[in-house]
Amino acid sequence: MADIFEKCVNWKDADLAKLAGHYAYYRVIQETDGTEVVIDGKRVIMACSNNYLGLANDPRVKEAAAEASRRWGASTCGSRVLNGTTELHDELDHRLAKYLGREAAVTYSTGFGTNVGVLSSLILRKDTIFADRMVHASLVEGIQAALGDCKRFRHNNMDDLERLLASADPDSGKLIVVDGMYSMEGDLANLPKIVELKKKYNARLFVDDAHGFGVLGEGGRGTGEHFGLHDEVDLQMLTFSKSLASIGGCIAGPKEVINWLKHKSRPLVFSASMTPGAAAAALKSLEIIEQEPERRARLWDISERLHRELRGMGFDTAPSVTPVLPIVIGDQTLCLSFWRRLTDAGMFASPVVRPAVEKELVRTVFTATHTDEQVDRSLDIFQRCGREMGVIPYKKPSTRVEVKMARPGCNGFYSSAEDGITAISVERSPVKGSLGVGEVLQQSDRPLSERLGDVVEIMTWRALNAGPEDVKKLAELPTTLWQQRRRLRTKLMGAGVKLLQRRQSGGRTADRE
Repeated sequence: MADIFEKCVNWKDADLAKLAGHYAYYRVIQETDGTEVVIDGKRVIMACSNNYLGLANDPRVKEAAAEASRRWGASTCGSRVLNGTTELHDELDHRLAKYLGREAAVTYSTGFGTNVGVLSSLILRKDTIFADRMVHASLVEGIQAALGDCKRFRHNNMDDLERLLASADPDSGKLIVVDGMYSMEGDLANLPKIVELKKKYNARLFVDDAHGFGVLGEGGRGTGEHFGLHDEVDLQMLTFSKSLASIGGCIAGPKEVINWLKHKSRPLVFSASMTPGAAAAALKSLEIIEQEPERRARLWDISERLHRELRGMGFDTAPSVTPVLPIVIGDQTLCLSFWRRLTDAGMFASPVVRPAVEKELVRTVFTATHTDEQVDRSLDIFQRCGREMGVIPYKKPSTRVEVKMARPGCNGFYSSAEDGITAISVERSPVKGSLGVGEVLQQSDRPLSERLGDVVEIMTWRALNAGPEDVKKLAELPTTLWQQRRRLRTKLMGAGVKLLQRRQSGGRTADRE
């Protein structure tokens, strides 16, 4: 009889990553001032927080949260529908609705719960969701919990979206679901075309503006405002753990829809409400966003400089047009090794690998409160580590890279993919047949980096599976191999981890090689 825990016992991916020194998750932060943190006793630049406007450590926000806790307690100990609605929660609902220009709004205890709650209660059996394939995991959960049908269109592919809309039952309710600003790649939903299709096929539009609120548009109201289409967004969702420097979520739209959700949405009805401190922090942050637009301008100044200089070094940051700054790598082992090198050099960044993204990348975000000195230091770290790992060339590309950014006042640019560059290809063509080290090195028609990579894989396999005579051959390899020692370590580690993974799965693939 199968044990339900057996799959947990047999799952070793995290253990293997830790053995390889490539485990990037659940790092314990010992201290923080917003722009720098202390990990394992070492102070590093925080370069992947969603604290876009730097308000999480603002003294006014912290004092508002503390005062609310003193007055209202640490928790409401109840859901919004019962005893969990204080004056703070009610005020936050109304203030957000007014700022967003919506008829009504209601707050949830988390952003994740907001998306799940809205889709699971709004989409019934005869309704259909049309969702971008790259939407956030919380929207995926909401889609799976909904009773209706779901059709997924290729990321920002408007022809694919129209094909699905055209083939749908004309009598069914239709909801197009997109992220306004995509949190990993940093591009925007193509709202102008989506709005055109929404009108043509009588659909409604849901925009997850978790990352767009506070960042995009003249007033920071999000993706719709950026494109001049704010009123065309039927339902706008936002979270408080980004620009609002708190925890929670909100959905804003027609008052009849919000009333429905207040009585039908299970994550709202059956979850405890936001803590009073969290509600007060969000209120104070909203006030600062309204009164200090210079924060948003500073964020865009920093982001535009980083995009321009990193692309000038040879890094690929496409398709981003926002403060989300992806360093696209395209190879899992190199991505994790590059992240490790950044960490050791004093930068807190986040590696992201498939299937979360189409191409492996290191995600970075700098906030409005980073200093010029911290940005200078970060650029130096990027360049030094990128060169050492072979992500960028030592010689800067001669071609000037124009940077298109979706900052306030520029109502276009939903993607900069056409501007991206890749300094060095990390893909290797496989060697046909069974070749020895010498034969591989003598293939003069292939780039040296490819030949070295194949040598590493061959020698890794032999060192782990054969006798000492094979290991001795390492000493006989040309000097050029040892000049590539940094890349060699990366290749060795990647091949070793892949080998262990094959053995964990039964070793059948390994036995055939």
